[in-house]
Amino acid sequence: MSKTAESVWENCLSFIEDNITSQAYKTWFEPIKAVKLSENALSIQVPSKFFYEWLEEHYVKLLKVALTKELGTTAKLVYIIKMENTYGNKQPFTERIPSSNRSQVKSQEVDVPLKNKSPELKNPFVIPGIRNVKIESQLNPSYNFESFLEGESNRLARSAGLAVANKPGGTSFNPLLIFGGVGLGKTHLAHAIGVEIKDKYPEKTVLYISAEKFTQQYIESVKKNNRNDFIHFYQIIDVLIVDDIQLLSGKAGTQDVFFHIFNHLHQNGKQVILTSDKAPVDMIDIEQRLLSRFKWGLSAELNHPDYDTRVAIIKNKLYRDGVDMPEDIIEFLANNIKTNIRELEGAIISLIAHSSFNKREITIELAKKIVDNYVKHTKREVSIDYIQKVVSEYFQMDVDTLQSKTRKRHIVQARQLAMFFAKKFTKASLASIGSQIGQRDHATVLHACKTVDNLSSTDKQFRKYVEDLNKKLTL
Repeated sequence: MSKTAESVWENCLSFIEDNITSQAYKTWFEPIKAVKLSENALSIQVPSKFFYEWLEEHYVKLLKVALTKELGTTAKLVYIIKMENTYGNKQPFTERIPSSNRSQVKSQEVDVPLKNKSPELKNPFVIPGIRNVKIESQLNPSYNFESFLEGESNRLARSAGLAVANKPGGTSFNPLLIFGGVGLGKTHLAHAIGVEIKDKYPEKTVLYISAEKFTQQYIESVKKNNRNDFIHFYQIIDVLIVDDIQLLSGKAGTQDVFFHIFNHLHQNGKQVILTSDKAPVDMIDIEQRLLSRFKWGLSAELNHPDYDTRVAIIKNKLYRDGVDMPEDIIEFLANNIKTNIRELEGAIISLIAHSSFNKREITIELAKKIVDNYVKHTKREVSIDYIQKVVSEYFQMDVDTLQSKTRKRHIVQARQLAMFFAKKFTKASLASIGSQIGQRDHATVLHACKTVDNLSSTDKQFRKYVEDLNKKLTL
């Protein structure tokens, strides 16, 4: 029976599969296609130059043995690199096996040594001009689980994060999407998971990156015509952490490339961790195929910390900084700064700094002065409770009536306005808004927002309601 490219390559693959790990085989050999067999030269197609260089760097001896078994000692392997936008350059990279005398390579073939002397930059995090194949995690070790205190507002997200850290890629929380408003600890928790994984599994490649940086790297890869190299770099990561994934909104090219990277990682049992300022259902201009994958695992929300958690955060911060503070001042801070953890820690730092620089004791008067100054210059986040209170007072009803099941028109409109402003002024998800305003679902909130928009443009009286309430809530 005459040999074909496919049959020769199938036999080579059988031998290779028996000699490497199943994960390495899936990643580096399953994507290869046999193209043609001409005399003793087998042509195989690989997805990118990066792919080719990885094979040459790590598996050239194995390939040589496998091919020699099939085609004898004069066997030759020709790489055909499938590149996008090659501008008509169809000439394949080739390599003789055995490669004992490189000067005898035929002129039609391009001889590529086993180690390219001047490789293109494959790792987007390496400083140009410095060859360094090690992938640094980009993690901040101070953002760990020890400093991420548990409370009612974050218990689910923190527990899920610990589960993922103990068994990355091995839980149903893949991807793990952590979402919530500004300053609630999304980035801290994402880093903590990565730090814990690196501690437990030092051999795993963990990488943290912001969606903004990811987009910049992708644009650069397109400019340099090495999009496939960019994809393959991210496909070798074991744990990929992408911060602020909502920033991919409207970026079709970046979404497409992330889709392919996500699929590869997920199919190969790698862990993906994402953070966002909103739930998947609230994300705008993100492709449905990507949103559906975000929903495959667990979406865990971080809410505003309750009083007990705020006290614990203050005490933990003071302990880490080696500072003593009277209990009444701690309670004052916890009672007066409720919006987010970042603002709370900022006020503590300001208070300690003023006390230290001015050599003044930390008193309740100093705390009041610092908090007043700090909060005054900080854009405060309006809470859903506050919005309901303002709307109820404006329409001369109590909050219970606003949240009730009644279908009376003026009450329904008041409720819809509360939902509209909750979406406008808070980072809460539609589901969270609905649940806090009378146990409604996210679809009801979405309908309420559309109704307010429509009535504002057609009904003068209703437009006045919107303008009045907007002024009250932004004072």
